[in-house]
Amino acid sequence: MRHFTYMSAAALLAFGAAAAQTEQGAERPALPANAPVVSGSIEPDSVGIGDRFLYSIEVEKDLVQSVFFPSFGGDGSDSYELIEDLPIDTLSREGRKLKLRKSYRLAAFDEGIHRVVPQVMYADKNIVDTIGGADTLELLVTTIEIDSTSHAIFDIKPQKTLPFRLGEITGYMKWTLVALLALAALAYAAKRILERYGKRFSDMFRPAPPLPPHEAALAALEKLRAQRLWQEGKHKLYYSALTDILRTYIAGRYGVSAMEMTSDEIVEAMRGVDLPRKSAMDLAQILREADLVKFAKAAPEADENEAAYRAACDFVEQTKPEEPAADDDADDASTDAKRMDDTKS
Repeated sequence: MRHFTYMSAAALLAFGAAAAQTEQGAERPALPANAPVVSGSIEPDSVGIGDRFLYSIEVEKDLVQSVFFPSFGGDGSDSYELIEDLPIDTLSREGRKLKLRKSYRLAAFDEGIHRVVPQVMYADKNIVDTIGGADTLELLVTTIEIDSTSHAIFDIKPQKTLPFRLGEITGYMKWTLVALLALAALAYAAKRILERYGKRFSDMFRPAPPLPPHEAALAALEKLRAQRLWQEGKHKLYYSALTDILRTYIAGRYGVSAMEMTSDEIVEAMRGVDLPRKSAMDLAQILREADLVKFAKAAPEADENEAAYRAACDFVEQTKPEEPAADDDADDASTDAKRMDDTKS
């Protein structure tokens, strides 16, 4: 049950020599009066087979004396299985006296009464020996008694295939029907509500129409102004974003691939578009200033940055599609009504 761990080769040889003398009948040398005192405990002292218990060994020794505790589970021949090897704990120290405790958490698998004598390896000067405790500890390991005479043991019954019965799923069918009716009622109510507002179910999953190019450009310009890029010294980023907004607007408004063109190519392509003279000049001026900032590392003044922003807004406002006037719509409506009256008469 016990395998001792030796801390040095000298201690191992000395212990082997002492054991050989004992086997030959020589007298075992008496331990000195100041030899360590060994004691132990088992908690609990009665366990079921396979249950765990705590085995503790306490040693009271001198500071200069060496003590080696046993180890468990080394070669698989023990009656116990080591669950946890707890570290050595110092209980007390009074002058040169030192009291140590080593604990093991074990599991027993052999039924019966186990008698254990707590032992340690002791080494002091020329003495190497095994010291045991004065008391023998007892551990009772019990198992479960199976009375096979009063209770018959039967084999596992084979699986049976039971016939299908409609009553087993009747409840599920009822609740499924109720859920379907409730969903149908909700769908009908939603359809009527949507029809009241002139919409259909398909409108709920249809993506929103894209904004007109001029509205998207004006919204992007407002967002750019809120970022305050040139105020933080980010002139290159400011002019890059400003020209990208104009390029996107031109591509959406006039169908010119401005995103893939240089500034000169954009100006040349816009010559074929009916633009107000001021708008064409503003566009060329913005693109020229942006090239100086992006490629020549120019740093415009604050008023120049504001002027470029206002010129971009003016370009979008002056070139956006004209909306039909409300007066024209009213005149058309009155004309249609007059024609209907003439037809009736």
